[in-house]
Amino acid sequence: MKHLMLGAIAALTAATAMAQGYPEKPISIVVPFTAGGPTDKVARDFAEALRKPLNNQSVVIDNVGGAGGTLGAAKVAKAAPDGYTLLLHHIGMATSPALYRNMPYKTLEDFEYVGMINEVPMTVIGRSTLPAASYGELTKWLEANKGKINLANAGLGSASHLCGLLFQQSLKIDMTTVPYKGTAPAMNDLLGGQVDIMCDQTTNTTSQVEAGKVRAYAVTTTKRLTTPAYAKLPTLDEAGMKGFNVSIWHGLYAPKGTPKAVLDKLNAALKTALNDADFAKRQEALGAVIVHDARNNPADHKKFVEAEINKWGPVIKAAGQYAD
Repeated sequence: MKHLMLGAIAALTAATAMAQGYPEKPISIVVPFTAGGPTDKVARDFAEALRKPLNNQSVVIDNVGGAGGTLGAAKVAKAAPDGYTLLLHHIGMATSPALYRNMPYKTLEDFEYVGMINEVPMTVIGRSTLPAASYGELTKWLEANKGKINLANAGLGSASHLCGLLFQQSLKIDMTTVPYKGTAPAMNDLLGGQVDIMCDQTTNTTSQVEAGKVRAYAVTTTKRLTTPAYAKLPTLDEAGMKGFNVSIWHGLYAPKGTPKAVLDKLNAALKTALNDADFAKRQEALGAVIVHDARNNPADHKKFVEAEINKWGPVIKAAGQYAD
C-alpha cells in the first residue's frame, strides 16, 4: 500500500511539474480534414489567437483527412495525453457514431473536452447558371427537375452532407448525391457547373458568393445573417421549412488522461483566444458566430456534444446512410 501511495504521489508531482512549465514546445492541433476547407480555415485563425495566451508558443496545424474526420480524431485519441496534441473538430464529432459502424474511438469516453469555439451557419448555393434567381424559384426548379438534380457534398459525414441530407428530407425531393473527397473539389465542380447545388458553411461559401461565382438562396439558421453577402437571403425556416436549424460548431479536444492543470491552462487560453479582436474580425467576415456561453466550459461542452449525438442519430439512421 505504501508503494502505491508513493507511486501516486510521484505521478501527481510529475503531472504538476509538467503543467507548471506547459507549454514548453510547439502544440499541434489536428484538423481531421484536408487543408483549405472550412474547418481548416477556422483552425488556422484560432491557432494564431490561441498562441498568444500560451506564452506565444507555436501552434501548428496538422491536417489528417479521411473517413469523415475519424482518422484525425483517432490519431488524437491515441496520442500522448500531455497537451501537445489537440483536436479541433466540427459537428462530425457528434454524427460519426451514427455514420460509422466501426469507430476507432468512443466520442464521449476517449477525449478530454476543452471548450466550444464557434458556430457556423450554412447556406444553400447553386451553380451560377441555374435559372432560379430566388429561393422560391429554386424550389420550383427542383420540383420540375426531379431525378435530374445533382447535390454535391464534401464526403460522408461532412457538414455539407448532413445539411444536404436534412434539406432533401425536408423538401421530400430525391436528389443524386455526389460525394467528394473534401470541400474544395466539391466547390470546384459547382463552380464549373458539373453539379447543381450544395449546402455548405459560410466559411467556405462567402468569397464565392461575394464574387458572384455561385448563386446563394437561403441560410440554415433560424435568424437571418447580417453579413453583407447573406443579409438579403431568407432563412429556410421562414421560407417554409419550419424548425430547420443547422449550424456547424467547432470545439477543442485533448486525449483522455491529459492532466487537469494542463486542461485548465488550455481552457483559459481558449477563452482568451475567443476574445481576440483579430480572430473575432475574421470570424465575423466569414459569417461565423463565436461562442460566448457555458459551452466554453468542458462539462457543458461535453453535454452539448452528447445532445447533438442524440439529435443527429435518428436523422442519419432514417436516411440509411452508413460507412463501414
